Amino acid sequence: MELAALPSPSTGVLYLGPVPLRAYAFCIILGAFVAVWLGSRRWVARGGKKETIADIAIWAVPFGLVGSRLYHVITSPDAYFGEGGEPIKALYIWEGGLGIWGAIALGGLGAWIGCRRHGVPFPAYADAVAPGIALAQAIGRWGNWFNQELFGRPTSLPWGLEISPGKRPEG
Repeated sequence: MELAALPSPSTGVLYLGPVPLRAYAFCIILGAFVAVWLGSRRWVARGGKKETIADIAIWAVPFGLVGSRLYHVITSPDAYFGEGGEPIKALYIWEGGLGIWGAIALGGLGAWIGCRRHGVPFPAYADAVAPGIALAQAIGRWGNWFNQELFGRPTSLPWGLEISPGKRPEG
C-alpha cells in the first residue's frame, strides 16, 4: 500500500442474513433520488407541480435501468454470446455491467413517454432534470469505488486508489 493512497473497501456487499445489500446498487438508487429531488426543486421554481418529476421518473428510471444493461450487453457481447458465453447471464445485473449511455437513451425514451402521459413538454422536463442526472451519475460512480473497478493506470500520487491485486487487470 502506498503511503498516501486511498484504500478501497474490502467488499461492496453487506449481508443482512441471506440478503445481499450491494453498495453499488445503493449508490445508483441514491443518485436517482437526488436527481428526482433536484429536478423537482427546479421544476417547482419554474411554476410546475412538485410531484410531476417523480411521476415521470416512474417511467424514466426503469427504462434507464433496462437501457443501461442492454448497452453493456451489446458493447460486451462475448461474455454472453461468445465462445463459452452464457446468454442467461445477460439478465444477471447483480453481477455488474451497466452503461450510462444506455440509461440516458432508454431513460430518455421512458421520460418522453411519461411526459406525454402527463401533458408535460419533454424539452422543459429535460432541462429541469439535466443537472440532477449529471449529479446522479457522479453519485452512482461511487459504486465503482466499492467494487474496485473503473480505475486508471498505476500511480504514486496521493489521490491514487489502492486496488486489490485480484481486481487488477493483467499487466
